[in-house]
Order: sequence, then structure tokens, then C-alpha cells
Amino acid sequence: MIARIDAGPLLGEATAERRRVDEVFIAAATSAGFVTLAGLPAEIAPTAALRADLKRLFGLAEADKRSLTRRKFVAANPNVYRGWFPAQAGAATYKEGIDLGPDLAVPGFRVDAADPLTEPTPLPGESQLPLWRAAAARYYLAMQRLADALVRSLARGLELPEHSFAPLYISAGLSTLRLIRYPERTAASLVGAPQADTWVTHRGVRRHTLGIAHVDTGCMTLLAQDGIAGLQACTRDGEWLDVPPEEGSIVVNFGALLERWTGGRIRATAHRILGSGCERHAIAFFYEPAVDALICPLPLAGAPRFEPFPFGDYLWALVTRFVEFEGLEDARRPLRIEVARARQIFATPLRR
Repeated sequence: MIARIDAGPLLGEATAERRRVDEVFIAAATSAGFVTLAGLPAEIAPTAALRADLKRLFGLAEADKRSLTRRKFVAANPNVYRGWFPAQAGAATYKEGIDLGPDLAVPGFRVDAADPLTEPTPLPGESQLPLWRAAAARYYLAMQRLADALVRSLARGLELPEHSFAPLYISAGLSTLRLIRYPERTAASLVGAPQADTWVTHRGVRRHTLGIAHVDTGCMTLLAQDGIAGLQACTRDGEWLDVPPEEGSIVVNFGALLERWTGGRIRATAHRILGSGCERHAIAFFYEPAVDALICPLPLAGAPRFEPFPFGDYLWALVTRFVEFEGLEDARRPLRIEVARARQIFATPLRR
């Protein structure tokens, strides 16, 4: 069962109620690895009106989308990591959308076009989508505020100083706001897709995937759903549980980095999206440290020691395994660890 908590107290001062919610949150993080946050204040909750406003992006003309598209799909475009990605026919994962970086919303964010992870985010013009940028920036900052509160709660739950993770998120780190559309899968989109990944049998019904089963790479993901079911999380015993698309709520799951960093205490849970015959939209916020943040062992009893490494090298090694970035391994110069070496270091999963 996916835990559901009232997140309001986590955004406030230390109280007995906040301590109680801390306990529930860390329990979810160390067991199911998924939790639904309800009771969010109006300035943070992903309302239907907000989702509709941001969803206007998908109505852009194809030529306008093309100008925002990543280099992998439009060779003449300069952007590698940020920007638009089209749905890929013949793949198990079938989605389109855009990845927006901190420069969308964070004043003074250090943009460096020489590093794909800190490149400028290509954005639609104000004349194309009036007030869209402002709405996206407000939501980015709202998710950043919520994620900051959640990571402080995790630190308290792990009996670490509350601000243990804060230095790694200077200038909002590399956090990404991703708007996603899962179109209805057509017969043509399924041609050539790997059968073992594209079709699953759930409760006796054969269904196709929209998002292949995977574990997120970073620290924490905050997801707003649109009322269309399909998101599922895998339990420790291999059972797939539906994650309800509750209006105004945020679903939180944890990434492989945080699991490894905490010695397996916090669980990075595999999840997937199953098709239902309906178009589906979601808004994901991937909460991630700064590109040069040095990931060092935490003072947790029994947690394995490791050689500190820059987050950017870790992230690039793992994201270039995904279909949106395959073949781009050499597009970034590492700070310290080459892609092949980083993949070797992080390939071994922790216990489940």
C-alpha cells in the first residue's frame, strides 16, 4: 500500500505534528519507496488549472517544437540535455515532452553551454505561449521549496543534522522540471518494440507499457498526475501496486543515488506506466544536486564508504542509458570520472 500523508507540517516550524509526519515519511522512504503527499498549500498544490496552463505547450506548432528539440533528434540544434524530446515509435517507452532547467526560474543560475548539464534551456517565446514561462517558473520554485522541506525531513528521519544535504543544492542544483505527454499507443508505434518490455500481464490482463519499468537516477522525484491511472510501483516481493492519481497531490519516489548514498536505508523503487487507452499527462520534478556537488559518505552507521565523486559525472553516466540520450556519452567532458568508469562504479545494485 502506498502511504498517504498530510505534508503541510513539513513546511512549517518544529512541532509535535511535524515530528509525527517525519516518522511517517521516513518509514515510507525506507520501505515502499513511494508516498503520496496531500494537504499541500495552495501555492504548491498542482491544481487542474495549473496543469491545464502548463499543458498548453503541447499545442505548439510542430515547427516551434522542432526549434526546442534536442540535438539527438534535430542535429542542427545546440541543446543536448534540455529541451523537447519526441515520442519514439518502436520503443517500450512512448512519451513526448520537455525538460526545463534551473535557468527557467532561478536568478543567477550559472549557465555554461560547454557542459550539457548546465546548458541554457530552450523555451517558447512569449508571443507563442503568453505567460507560460512565468507559470512554469512559479511551479519550478514551488517544487524546489517542497523538495527542500522533504530532504530536511529525510535528514531528521535518518538522525542526521537537518541541513546535511543543503550545501549540495546551491542555486537549485540541476533540478529538472519535466512536462510529459503519453499519447495513446497506436499499432504503428508498437512495431519493432521489444515484446518483453512492451507487454505485461497485470491481474490477468495483457497491457502495453507507456513507460518501461525503471528506477530514477537521482535523489528524489515529485510527480503530479492528471487523473489518468497507469503509474505502478513495485514492492519488495515483486508485486505491482497502482499509485492513485489523486487530484492536488504529489507522488514522491526516491532515486538510485539516494539509495546508494544512504547505504540502502532509503529505497529507490522500480516503477512503470501502463497504457489505458487514454492520453495521459504528468509533471515531474527531479530534485538533484549541483553539477559539481561532491557526493561524500554520510555519517550513518553501517553505510559503505566510497570515494567522493561529483554529481554531474554520476548523472551523465546514468542518463545516457535512457533512450532520449543514447549515443551522446561523449557529448560531455567529465569533471573527474569517465562515463565507462562511472557506469562500472554504479552498476552494482544494492540489496532489495
